[in-house]
Amino acid sequence: MQKWVVQDRYNNTIYLTEERWAHILGSRPELEQYFEQFLETLRTGYRKQDALIPNKYRYFRYFDGLLPDNNHLVLVVLFRTRLDEQGQYVSNNFVVTGWASYILSQG
Repeated sequence: MQKWVVQDRYNNTIYLTEERWAHILGSRPELEQYFEQFLETLRTGYRKQDALIPNKYRYFRYFDGLLPDNNHLVLVVLFRTRLDEQGQYVSNNFVVTGWASYILSQG
């Protein structure tokens, strides 16, 4: 299974799997053309921590030319750890889902 790994602006490694990308497109096939923008959202977007689940973040970034009535891409990322082959804890941060949305500018 393919996975794409990026570094976010906060120096965290995050990955998006082929399975999760298919999940996103399963309910939002019109977003297929924005794959690179989704990765760019992870690399350079801002994030907001979930109030109830502290290891869950929403990454978001403004883009011109998204689908009608949308101006941001949003991705949900879970921050976790796992044990590697040597028994060491390593980060395991991954995309759960994503969508396009309209977010009112706060400027």
